[in-house]
Amino acid sequence: MTIGFILNGEDVTIQTEANFRLVDILRHNFKLLGAKEGCLSGRCGACSVFYNGRVVPSCMIPVFMVQGNEVVTIEGFALTEEYQDIIGGFNQAGVRSCGYCDTAKILAVESLLAANPRPEPDEILAAFDGALCRCTEPETLARGVRAAAEIRQRRIYGRSV
Repeated sequence: MTIGFILNGEDVTIQTEANFRLVDILRHNFKLLGAKEGCLSGRCGACSVFYNGRVVPSCMIPVFMVQGNEVVTIEGFALTEEYQDIIGGFNQAGVRSCGYCDTAKILAVESLLAANPRPEPDEILAAFDGALCRCTEPETLARGVRAAAEIRQRRIYGRSV
């Protein structure tokens, strides 16, 4: 089966089997290893990607559903200023990075800040429902999100939140 889609801003076409999942082709066909095989049931967030602008577990997306759609991986997102805002906020707050949950945490924060540049504490914690993280305390994660929001506001508007 031939599948054409947009991957990290580039038009791509691959030959693949219909029973593959998006996480499979990202890792094996494109060597993009940021989406990791974790629980394989869509609960841990290790395989998170942006799919048409929404954070989804790529382990739950059959490859045939990708036809004509847009996928942004953590590798593609890492090239943006928004990514730098989040990393800066995480560093400022002391958010730890184990490597397993990083993709889920970062994409969850971007999704949250894109929808609400000034999220409330309960909204911040709810944003991480699909991200299994054992390396960072929720309070530290919330501080990182608030710091990222402030960094973004300064970058965009030249002022603090």
